[in-house]
Amino acid sequence: MQYEFRFMVRGYEIDSFGHVNNAVYLNYLEQARWEILRSADLFGYFSQNGLILVVAEASIRYSREAKVFDELVCGTDISRDPPYLVFSHAIRTARTGELIARGSIKTLLVDRDRIPHDIPAFFPGA
Repeated sequence: MQYEFRFMVRGYEIDSFGHVNNAVYLNYLEQARWEILRSADLFGYFSQNGLILVVAEASIRYSREAKVFDELVCGTDISRDPPYLVFSHAIRTARTGELIARGSIKTLLVDRDRIPHDIPAFFPGA
């Protein structure tokens, strides 16, 4: 199942070259993941079980610049690479579908003592 997160580039995300600063893309990808976790109602599960989903690895490849007020869509597929849950993101322009950037975020489910846990079967991407 692919998830979609739609958003608009805001003025404070622009750097001196007039396009989105490269580090801002990590924020876009993180917000897309938060929206997926919210839509799957996983925050209660995390709280009840003392678990946290942490980023273990991140990679981004930029294809085209995004500018202020561009409307973008972050499409996300989720897969398992035990013990990791991998979020594969593609950010595209909402109007034309042109690829702006791709990102892969590898996450790990840990408890408060930083001990890794298996990803439950009911998680997205199972």
